[in-house]
Amino acid sequence: MADLVDRLASVPGREGRLTHLEVLPPRAAVTADWPAWADPAVVEAFGARGVALPWRHQAVAADAAHAGQHVVLATGTASGKSLAYQLPALTDVLAGRGRRGQRGATVLYLAPTKALAQDQLAGVTELGLGVRATTHDGDSGRDQRDWARDHAEYVLTNPDMLHRSLLPGHQRWAQFLGSLRYVVVDECHHYRGVFGAHVAHVLRRLRRVCASYGASPTFVLASATVADPEVAAGRLTGLDVLAVTGDASPRGQVSLALWEPPFTSYTGENGAPVRRAASSETADLLADLVAEDVRTLAFIRSRRGAEQVAMTAAELLADVDPSLPGRVASYRGGYLPEERRALEQALRRGEITGMAATNALELGIDVSGLDAVLMAGFPGTRAAMWQQVGRAGRGAQDALGVLIARDDPLDTYLVHHPETLLGRPVEATVFDPGNPYVLGPHLCAAAQEIPLAADELDLFGPTAPAVVDQLTAAGLLRKRPRGWFWTDRRRAADLADIRSAGGRPVQLVEGGTGRVVGTVDASSAHGTAHAGAVYVHRGETYLVSALDLDEHVAVIDRADVDYSTSAREVTDITIVAEREARRWGDCRLALGDVDVSHQVVSYLKRRQPSGEVVSEEPLDLPARSLRTTAVWWTVPEHALVEAGLDKRDLPGAAHAAEHCSIGLLPLFATCDRWDIGGVSTALHADTGMLTVFVHDGHPGGAGFAERGFAAAREWLGATRDAIRSCACDEGCPSCIQSPKCGNQNNPLDKHGAAALLDVLLGDG
Repeated sequence: MADLVDRLASVPGREGRLTHLEVLPPRAAVTADWPAWADPAVVEAFGARGVALPWRHQAVAADAAHAGQHVVLATGTASGKSLAYQLPALTDVLAGRGRRGQRGATVLYLAPTKALAQDQLAGVTELGLGVRATTHDGDSGRDQRDWARDHAEYVLTNPDMLHRSLLPGHQRWAQFLGSLRYVVVDECHHYRGVFGAHVAHVLRRLRRVCASYGASPTFVLASATVADPEVAAGRLTGLDVLAVTGDASPRGQVSLALWEPPFTSYTGENGAPVRRAASSETADLLADLVAEDVRTLAFIRSRRGAEQVAMTAAELLADVDPSLPGRVASYRGGYLPEERRALEQALRRGEITGMAATNALELGIDVSGLDAVLMAGFPGTRAAMWQQVGRAGRGAQDALGVLIARDDPLDTYLVHHPETLLGRPVEATVFDPGNPYVLGPHLCAAAQEIPLAADELDLFGPTAPAVVDQLTAAGLLRKRPRGWFWTDRRRAADLADIRSAGGRPVQLVEGGTGRVVGTVDASSAHGTAHAGAVYVHRGETYLVSALDLDEHVAVIDRADVDYSTSAREVTDITIVAEREARRWGDCRLALGDVDVSHQVVSYLKRRQPSGEVVSEEPLDLPARSLRTTAVWWTVPEHALVEAGLDKRDLPGAAHAAEHCSIGLLPLFATCDRWDIGGVSTALHADTGMLTVFVHDGHPGGAGFAERGFAAAREWLGATRDAIRSCACDEGCPSCIQSPKCGNQNNPLDKHGAAALLDVLLGDG
């Protein structure tokens, strides 16, 4: 594969784009005997699929789960984690059946995506054991859902359906839940941030409901990319979990290439240079690999981008051979279930050689036979990057992964600092189950499911009693001798949209027809569903004509446009309480609670695919307030004077440092730059000196600022390095410009920011 990379990089005009090539050596397998307790029929079924013996980590994890120990299996991509939980689960299902085949033991499997659940269902069904298995998700019809509830032994669903369907209707699921032997939480690293905190409480509610029916299921969690697995799994489930981390599966040679698109002739905001889009570069490489019959999966961040990359690659291939364009396709959420299944099968059979996909194909789906993976931009975490690379070379095949940098500080830093990606553990999974904005709705939902008793509050963490008191004072819960009861006629589960921290979502309604096309979080609607915004749904482009914040409705109309939009906002911040602080010489780093005021004031139109700014349009939207968590640092005036920093340059220096630090924080905390925000000022009212804040974008915080505080020296050192090493002269989107800046990226001082960070870090 290294030779293939050299050929791609040596194409005329691509000089300098390959910034690093890392080759990871192959690894031999280590097997173990089948456990003595395993049902012979299950062992025979796996043998018929080519599994002569389990790998050692599979046997260790299966033994522990069968003995009732909660387990997290944290081994590499394609290391056969499914067998580790299917072996004890299917054995117990078969052993628990009554004389007439009545179910006596049941299994609940939770996946973050429908595609992964479908793939797992196919795997269980193909074993031919006659286990009654089915999915229970948004694609399932009413008859299928009723059959799952009344007859299924192995139900595959997702946290949303567990939250909205199974738990609120637990009386109808009483037989299934009362027989529940195993709960499998697959790809558990996916549950992070506010979403992870929500899922943690959904699992606690599940444990509580099962206990009411006399069941105490064993939890088995799995992930190829989770740091501190026993800590993350314990926080997610509230249980003591055994980590199995030794990977005994075989692996072929893996080549990882880091690739940086060049600057173009276009200019962006304030005349800054603009790099070629990562999606355009990916389309070129995808076409090259398909032309060489290299089976390739390209990961693209947006649905529209996936379709555009596939279309562009097909057009390029048509110039080479008229038969090749048909071997390229796109895959994303929003397709009909039968369309997704057909594409997955075509990829497995090799009928499709190149596929451009969103991260819907990132997680665990068996697409064996792939040779290469292209990533149009860093997927946000090292964990997600290795997850995507792992789609290629499953088994002992050699594999190629290419990370193509987007035009932002994090991607630019990574392709020039490969040591930050390679040879380092993946990021810790960051989420805070104690966030009262998350915990409150789940306590209400739990009380509606079964009245809450005082001795059950420990299940939901140490902050639960105080939150219950607040809910009672607000009239949402009522205290009675038997505990707390839900008082409202509404479904309490509706209070917790587990994929959103924004409360009641805003509906996107098509003008004229009144059809609801989709929804957006209320907290983000100002920035994504304002008048004039471009909204893409299922490959179709809409323009927002009006946003009614009182009615939670945005009116949209179909339109074909050649530009995208991004909102700009201004922010003010006030310190409420300081939790921790440390001194760095004369400077100071702090963590605490803040009140943040946001107001979206305009939006940019960017021509696609070049990214060139066409215009900026003003908006008149109300300000929003948010109490959340922030990390901030201060530099006193005398330290600035001693470093020779001119007072006139300080606003631009602080502003540039703020932008780049926001761009780099996802390297140290499992977040996206859109999950966090920042404020910088040469003189803040609460500190009396130059201050830069970076704050969580969710009510109550999501744990990201805490991670920034804990890793501050490394994080801010990387920020300085990213600014200094960028090839631009005065600042660009690859270092100090931000796509969401409300001040039109002005003022910004690239060299002043580097000098300011020198002072902060003690090098000035």
